[in-house]
Amino acid sequence: MDVGTHYIKLLEDPWYRAIAEVQNLITIYTVDFYKQRDIKTLNFPITTGSISSPMGLGSDSLPVKVEICGVETYLADSMQFMLEYGCRIFEQGCYYIMPSFRGESADERHLCQFFHSEAEIPGTLDDVMKLVEDYISYMSARLLEDYADTLLSINGDNSHIEKVANLSGPIERITTDEAIKLLGDSRYYDEHPAGFRAVNNLGEKKLMEQFGIVWLTHFDHLSVPFYQSVSKEDTSKALNADLLMGIGEVVGSGERHRNAEEVLEALKKHGVPPSEYEWYCTIKTKYPMKTSGFGIGIERFILWLFNHNDIRDCQILPRFNGVNIVP
Repeated sequence: MDVGTHYIKLLEDPWYRAIAEVQNLITIYTVDFYKQRDIKTLNFPITTGSISSPMGLGSDSLPVKVEICGVETYLADSMQFMLEYGCRIFEQGCYYIMPSFRGESADERHLCQFFHSEAEIPGTLDDVMKLVEDYISYMSARLLEDYADTLLSINGDNSHIEKVANLSGPIERITTDEAIKLLGDSRYYDEHPAGFRAVNNLGEKKLMEQFGIVWLTHFDHLSVPFYQSVSKEDTSKALNADLLMGIGEVVGSGERHRNAEEVLEALKKHGVPPSEYEWYCTIKTKYPMKTSGFGIGIERFILWLFNHNDIRDCQILPRFNGVNIVP
């Protein structure tokens, strides 16, 4: 990709026009979907002192630190904390679609800046997994109604979209322990010196070969960020779930800690200083609430729709860390 002339190319390439059209439709469908459920949107600043992936065990991205008028802050990698806060404003829950920022270099699976559709609702992991299934099924059905011919011209086969649009029951689930046992070969998961394991990209692909779209649940707790709640049956396991489809993880979801005591214990276990999360603990103390939430990368969903293999082709105007790109 020539970043110096890309802005001209995209105006002449039907691929990027299709991406723009699908982005527009996803936004419309998202508003319609949540309006039916009385889940409301909230607009929050993209700067924050409380990143959801701090430098500790389980962090899944590098933070992006900036300085504005002499004050250091971060560009948000997720609006999850704000959406948890928003559940104290809107009792049915809240959502948003906004940019998220990651400090890693872009590759075929990851972008430095991407659009994030996130929601948080009162309830459990099961509740939010059901919400995700309803959401992606709803969007898939609407896309087939409004844009099927163009999608077919791009991907050559809409059957994967049709399957999700016509879900007849819950998507299959497999726990991390079950997955590692099933996969067998250590090539499919990574072992951390701190003692936790995580299914890797190869493992995700192997699971999708066997199950198709599948939920991977109950990760080792130290392999996920501190804010994920723990299972009462096994406190070494997180109450979380990733939805694997297409390139791998497209949706990440989880149940949150109810109170400050649980948060502080998790911060300690993950080796994260609690100072930047004092406000978060205060909210959990004054307004304890069990919430769960999810985030879906819009570009990863488009990658799946288009049956494509490089997410860098699924953004209209690219942004790569360390590169000055116009416009």
